[in-house]
Amino acid sequence: MKKNIRSHFLISAPSSNSGKTTLTLGLLRALKNRGMQIQPFKCGPDYIDPIHHTVAAGTQSVNLDTFMSSEKHVREIYHEYGSQADVAVTEGVMGLFDGADKMKGSSAAIAELLNIPVILVVNAKSMAYSAAPLLYGFKNFYKGIKVAGVIFNFVNTESHYRFLQEACADVGIEALGYFQKNENLVIPSRHLGLHISDEINYENIIEKLAEAVSKTIDINRLLEITALKSDRAVNLSKDKETSNSNLKITIAKDEAFSFTYIQNIKVLSGFGEITWFSPLHDKVLPETDFLYLPGGYPELFAGGLSENTSMRDSIKSYCENGGLTYAECGGLMYLGENITDQDGETFEMAGVLDCATSMLSSKMKLGYRIANWEGLEIRGHEFHYSGLIDNGLESERVSITNAKGVKVDTKLYRKNNIFASYMHMYWGENEGFIKKLLTKKSTQAVF
Repeated sequence: MKKNIRSHFLISAPSSNSGKTTLTLGLLRALKNRGMQIQPFKCGPDYIDPIHHTVAAGTQSVNLDTFMSSEKHVREIYHEYGSQADVAVTEGVMGLFDGADKMKGSSAAIAELLNIPVILVVNAKSMAYSAAPLLYGFKNFYKGIKVAGVIFNFVNTESHYRFLQEACADVGIEALGYFQKNENLVIPSRHLGLHISDEINYENIIEKLAEAVSKTIDINRLLEITALKSDRAVNLSKDKETSNSNLKITIAKDEAFSFTYIQNIKVLSGFGEITWFSPLHDKVLPETDFLYLPGGYPELFAGGLSENTSMRDSIKSYCENGGLTYAECGGLMYLGENITDQDGETFEMAGVLDCATSMLSSKMKLGYRIANWEGLEIRGHEFHYSGLIDNGLESERVSITNAKGVKVDTKLYRKNNIFASYMHMYWGENEGFIKKLLTKKSTQAVF
């Protein structure tokens, strides 16, 4: 029988690399193991942490982002997904107050908007009573949020934790426990966040994390101090009107292509029936009217993607015959002529777009993006290391800037009915982007 505790909290930290995700995964699984219904959320545009959240909680994690979408949309999402859960657990992004422009889009902004109590994760390595001024600053810097408690990470011993408890007592923040460093409970990282690999036993690591946090963190007290006093009603908007389309929509999803937003998929489902397929493992593209190739890690699976010649030929044939296609980041890389991995080995790809991509001499491109396409504003983000070799790409007349309005060189490429970009678009609040693609579709192939 479920315990109707109805708690919610946001796990944040003074900075990145404090262990937020590790502790979040352990807490999600520990709560799930108690028989609770858990709803995980992730602040910001990150794709990878929500994938791990979903494994740990057994419930689809959902992004909350006040830059890519409106505050109203974020409130609606939080209510829609969180209202049926016993506990809603939100993982923050970067440091608590780090946003696209000062606090804008930060974890603190989400906490204030949704009135979520904050649980700080503090890296206590080489720190004892100095935690006091650090915690005092985070507690008192901004009155719009409530720092309800703190969990210390990288604590050496029980005696080390007692020094930290003294610091908490003097500041007036409740110490909820600690977590010791354990190399056996670490998920490797890549340049986009925690690693995704079928060679890692995530289930085993997450279960052990749950055991560890249950021993040294007072989960009962955590739930008590973050309990909801009442369910505040949120006025949900009416379902958006969509075209009475009955499109066959096909979306890539496998180890190489996994970066999608659940709200984007929900909007797409209003235009027709969705079929998932694997460019890695399936032999041919299913019958489709609209192909969506999302981002992911195609460079890690370039050999397998290249060897699957029947799928590459099938997708190339679809595209060359005027099939409507949208590809972003990893999808763009796959539709190019080839991918060169970080070891310098080059693999043939679909050969549809006049470009190639390489992981050699790679440089990070990171940040929110605002695109203006003939009066339609689309928000999203860009995060990649691959470099593009332009062999004659053409682009739509789309102006793209960063969060501060400064123009960037990101493009929305087009060839016939193929649209591709390094920008990850968020259309979960506004279906205008999908409608734009449909209206832009040409009836004549130009290959």
